Amino acid sequence: MGFSLRTIADDIRFPEAVSLNAVEQVIPQATIEAVIADLGVTEQRVRKLPALVTLQLCVAMGLFADLSLERVLLKMVQGLRYIWPGEEDYRTANKSAISQARYRLGAQPVVELFHRVCQPLATEQTPGAFLFGLRLMAIDGDSEDVADTPANVAFFGRHHGDRGDAAFPQLKAVYLCECGTHAICDAGFWPCHTSERIGGLRMLRSVGAGMLVMWDCGFHSFEMAVRTRQQQADFLGRVPAHVKPQFLRTLPDGSYLAYIYPADYPRKRRGERLLVRIIEYTIDDPQRTGHGERHRLITSLLDPDLYPAHTLACEYHQRWEVEITIDEVQTHQRLPNLPLRSQKPVGVIQEAFGLLIAHYAVRAVMHDAAVQHDLDPDRLSFINALRIVCDAIPEFQMTSPEQLPRLYQRLLNDIARHQLPERDNRSNPRVVKRKMSKFKLKRDQHRHWPQPSKPFPEAVAMLN
Repeated sequence: MGFSLRTIADDIRFPEAVSLNAVEQVIPQATIEAVIADLGVTEQRVRKLPALVTLQLCVAMGLFADLSLERVLLKMVQGLRYIWPGEEDYRTANKSAISQARYRLGAQPVVELFHRVCQPLATEQTPGAFLFGLRLMAIDGDSEDVADTPANVAFFGRHHGDRGDAAFPQLKAVYLCECGTHAICDAGFWPCHTSERIGGLRMLRSVGAGMLVMWDCGFHSFEMAVRTRQQQADFLGRVPAHVKPQFLRTLPDGSYLAYIYPADYPRKRRGERLLVRIIEYTIDDPQRTGHGERHRLITSLLDPDLYPAHTLACEYHQRWEVEITIDEVQTHQRLPNLPLRSQKPVGVIQEAFGLLIAHYAVRAVMHDAAVQHDLDPDRLSFINALRIVCDAIPEFQMTSPEQLPRLYQRLLNDIARHQLPERDNRSNPRVVKRKMSKFKLKRDQHRHWPQPSKPFPEAVAMLN
């Protein structure tokens, strides 16, 4: 049985009919409308790109990150244009109108939509999502190149080194990720010189009871541990070599209890401290990174009988799932080695959160497919899922509403067919392979380079 075309009512204007039906299960149209209404960004007059459509466009930019904004808009309404009655060639907005609409909308609606939509996905049946009944979450940070404009440089800053300035200004990004599903549940973006620890502390606003939050040694601090416990969550993190917890007693499994203290001396003198458990281990495989090194973990899970040290040491490495997630966004969802396209800081924040909403939408659909087919979400290909969702957008727009559940089921089946092989038992060195350029660095004086005074043919002078 095939699918029937959707019928468009005569009294509906084109912008009112635009929707990303393929991800409606994840980003309901009602939620988008509620964000627009609650923030009061509706227009006084009818436009081709009202706030409702522009907000959806910000998400579509994350799905079609390799296309120009005009092409993104065409992809977003491709199916609707095909079935639209009357005018055969409905013209979408041009580049200038799209840019004006984006900055008229601003970043706040996109950020608000992100926080309303992007929540943990895993159930207790999701493989690898829980440990000891605690939801595995991870915090990590990275830097993103942004467009090299004076406005972005002034706001985000640029790194400087012995060999010169960085090619692009950068933002500092910190993410809170659900390890079992790769769902990014919170994020923040700051100027490039902002400490990751500040971002990590901000991410704790989205953790709560029943979570085990993991972080690398760069995020370790007394404040991080205390605030996690204040949020009624537990933590498991790596301890930097210079940190010296005060030993209390050894536990039967070889781990030990200890106190950590704030770096601020007056607070330490007042007796502020936190009881933690320290787990020490090493890697005895010469072919693995970290072989022979001493690794220390700190955790709020104090009972060695309920939370064995070896299990915690092994599961800590699930923290790497957040780095895989960041790679999905930076390398596979976007074109690698290209900066974010927005020319102004507000556009950069808008674009960054739009990317994360789009990533979450794909990951949520993948989780639905994994649940229906009894699979681990890690076994499904993100790249193929992204392409399948993008290809399905016009189909969902053209299909009769009562048949959309059946079309969504077909979408899940298509995603479930693209399974990844089991992960190899392998290790790779942390190195880069990048050829240094022989050209001079781009400086301020190169931004307004003198332009030719005559056409090229007139500039060609023959020599006798």
